Amino acid sequence: MQKKIIIYTDGACSNNQSTENTGGYGAVLLYGSHEKEIFGGEKNTTNNIMELKAVIEALKLVKNKSIPIEIYTDSAYIANCIHQKWYVNWQKNGWKNSKKEAVKNKELWIALLELIEEFKDISVIKVKGHSGVELNERADALANKGIESIK
Repeated sequence: MQKKIIIYTDGACSNNQSTENTGGYGAVLLYGSHEKEIFGGEKNTTNNIMELKAVIEALKLVKNKSIPIEIYTDSAYIANCIHQKWYVNWQKNGWKNSKKEAVKNKELWIALLELIEEFKDISVIKVKGHSGVELNERADALANKGIESIK
């Protein structure tokens, strides 16, 4: 049986549309019998930024780039971008979206795509949020812990 790294990520933002909001990210990383949880938070952010940070910060912790990785996220923003390769056109169009507007969170997307390139085998799997998927619920709880850590 081939070993793989399993990562569940989540981002959260309290008062997402206001200028005085707080956001958090969380991730659970599993490899064999090893398990690690991470979380963090920021002020004046968005849910999508926190979703991206969760994946980025989790991938930064992986030392062996040759082990297959499965990233589970409830973020359609991340899953759709990776699966539908939105980033290919963004890059081709000078980081403009289909509406010819600047891609939001460009720096984080660049950081994530550069990280992904370092790995041999990464897959992103979309899970339904808040539906009882145990590790997704744990990642959500860690994201909320990230929010609380900066209040």
